[in-house]
Amino acid sequence: MIASTGELSELLGGEPSELVVRKVTDRLNDLTRRFVDLSPFMLLATSGADGSCDVSPRGDPAGFVHVLDERTLLVPERPGNRLADSLRNVLANPHVGLLFLIPGVGETLRINGRAAIVDDPESLERLAVEGKTPKLALRVEIDQVFTHCPKAFIRSDLWNPDAYVDASALPTPGEIHRSLKPAFDAEAYDRERAERYARREGLY
Repeated sequence: MIASTGELSELLGGEPSELVVRKVTDRLNDLTRRFVDLSPFMLLATSGADGSCDVSPRGDPAGFVHVLDERTLLVPERPGNRLADSLRNVLANPHVGLLFLIPGVGETLRINGRAAIVDDPESLERLAVEGKTPKLALRVEIDQVFTHCPKAFIRSDLWNPDAYVDASALPTPGEIHRSLKPAFDAEAYDRERAERYARREGLY
């Protein structure tokens, strides 16, 4: 078991190169901003006061995360399951990590910073989609910005449609619920859920 940063560095072959270190900055520029503007999907990492962690997917039309300035982002909070894990974590620990993905592109953009939950109308109105304004948003003050290499995407063959798994090979959400409660009507749940999404009910 590795127990120190010295052991870790030795095992990994030394310290990162100067080029890798220099790419980490504390603000967006015109080039890195393009990743935010063109991304329709982002992963939000948070942690609670007790150190427990959570990663939540966020998605909307490309550019849904608004760049207020080179060091500030605004992330809409869309309707969900009301567990609000990310928001509860931010209240306890403002430090967050964001990973921006663009379909078909191997490079990603990572942003680390500090978030606050905002509900002022001026901020929320600019985040409206399909005529619906979110009730809350996260205002993220940027501490670190850097691009991440595509090795994980190359290894996983993520964007190759020929490698996609047929959904029929996986259990449905209803079947998973039924595995926890045998009397649960999985078929009705899956059917009604699909109908709601087809009507775009609850998305905004």
